[in-house]
Amino acid sequence: MPRILLIEDETAIADTVLYALSTEGFEAQHVTLGSAGLQALRATSFDLVVLDVGLPDASGFEICRQLRTFSDMPVIFLTARAGEIDRVVGLEIGADDYLTKPFSPRELVARIRVILRRTARQNNGVGEQAAPNLFHVDEEKARISHGQQPLDLTRYEFLLFKTLLAQPERVFSREQLMQQVWTAPDHSLERTVDTHIKTLRAKIKAGGAPDPIRTHRGIGYSFSFKP
Repeated sequence: MPRILLIEDETAIADTVLYALSTEGFEAQHVTLGSAGLQALRATSFDLVVLDVGLPDASGFEICRQLRTFSDMPVIFLTARAGEIDRVVGLEIGADDYLTKPFSPRELVARIRVILRRTARQNNGVGEQAAPNLFHVDEEKARISHGQQPLDLTRYEFLLFKTLLAQPERVFSREQLMQQVWTAPDHSLERTVDTHIKTLRAKIKAGGAPDPIRTHRGIGYSFSFKP
């Protein structure tokens, strides 16, 4: 049963969200303060956080920043502010989605399911492990290293490379990579995959490693242990 932490100080909103989550088979815990939320996140395992931006003791943005220092757990922001700048700030500091109040609890549950499905695909057996003599994946720190040297990867470069590393020699089509890595694949272009593969290869080479990504013309990409 997926476990959700709801950090929301408005009782009426919290009650409707908790009801929607329970009826859809989720286990939910509710706190009203950001400090209590961080304490719960450090003490208990959750699958996703629903986080209000306007909390009494701290901004939800600040809570998310602190969360990102020790966890890559998915975050959905709830906010009464509909301005584009707020959405941009929220996404840039590590949120996975953003809902403006008032919202439909059913829509929130649907978005939670989408994010958890994507997270499950991304975590298909790759935790903290090493590819022989090549790359080390640290899931908790969202970092991939060559030897002792961490690669300077963006979030999507990390997720893309991790997906390839998880199943060596498997050929992924561009569409499969879009579905497994990108938050809103239906609104992205498959050419985005090619662009990220290009920058990923450059960073791997800059880190002193041979290029392990193989191009399969007309199909997609794969990872090979062979230098």
